[in-house]
Parts: sequence; C-alpha cells; structure tokens
Amino acid sequence: MADLQALLARSSERHKHLCPRQVLGVRIGLAGAAALGMSTPRHDKRLLVIVETDGCFADGVEVATGCSMGHRTLRLADYGKIGAVFVDVKTETAVRVAPQLDVRKRAPLYAPEEKKNYFAQLVGYRRMPDDEMLTIWPVILTTPVREIVSRAGVRVNCAVCGEEIINEREVMRGERPLCRACAEPAYYALTEADLFVFTAVG
Repeated sequence: MADLQALLARSSERHKHLCPRQVLGVRIGLAGAAALGMSTPRHDKRLLVIVETDGCFADGVEVATGCSMGHRTLRLADYGKIGAVFVDVKTETAVRVAPQLDVRKRAPLYAPEEKKNYFAQLVGYRRMPDDEMLTIWPVILTTPVREIVSRAGVRVNCAVCGEEIINEREVMRGERPLCRACAEPAYYALTEADLFVFTAVG
C-alpha cells in the first residue's frame, strides 16, 4: 500500500486535493498494467492506455502508469465512462478495466468509520481488493495498434485548408489528403469573418 499512497499523493498534487475518481484512476492504472504483466511506471512506449473519460480519473491513470499524451502512450476515447483499455503494443494483447457496477454501494463496507458517501468512497476505494472492485476482461481492438500509434513525424498538407496534418491522421478523398475538419463535420465552425479571410487566402 506504500506505493499506492505515494501515487495518490502525486495525483492529488495536480488538484490540491484527492477525490474518489483519482483513486479509481490509480487503481485501474495499476491493475491494467499488472493484467498485461507490466511493471509501472513505464519509461518506454510498450504500454498504450486509452482512457474513456478525461479529468481526475485520467490523471490517476497517468500517474500510475507513466503513460502520457506527450509521449503518445495515453489516448482519450471520450465515452464519459470510468474505464480504460490497456494495450501491450508489442504483442497487441489488450484488456479493459472498469469499476464493478455496484462499487459505489460496496465502498462504504470498507470504510465503516466514514459517515458521508463521498469520504466512504474515497477511503473504500483505497482498501477494496481488485477482485471486488474491478472488472478486467480481454478485448480486441477494432483499429490495429499500428494505426492508433501511427508513425510520428509523417506530415502532409490538407488539400482544402492547407494546414499541416501529422501522425497519419489525414483522410483520403480520391488522391487528395484532407484533414478531418475538412473531410467530416468538425467540432468547430468558422465565423463569417474567418470564413471570408479563409476564402480570400485560399
């Protein structure tokens, strides 16, 4: 438990407090790596983690595993769920780890001294054994690891907006490479003023 406490202390430094989701992130990070037979924290790129939500949970996973977006070993598939997939990049073995469905209700059993649910979860999540707290099952990635990781340093310019696209994230329309914002509905839209400038430059 000494390692767990040290990791929780590091995670809490990012938020100036410790919350139940950070504890879940650290516990899930440790369990996912262990299920693949990997030690943590990682200092290489063999472990790829795909978290299913951002925020405190993701920070806990990052602290526990050593994976990060900066090293391209941590990815976000924003499903709004406390869960993560852990991938051995070398063997392409993958597992998904998530809390058991009734974990919130059972956490207070491990923290009978805490009267408020929030604090019971905060303490209970530290004490619960993995097999009573988490579900861990093997999964198969629907996108090959090589496509998720891609080749760093590959660059191409979008045929519509002209912006640079890195890491093989272009979408081909015939022989024209397009960025996802030009090829698909984007998560943002240009204002009328920006559209005028963009059209004039283009």
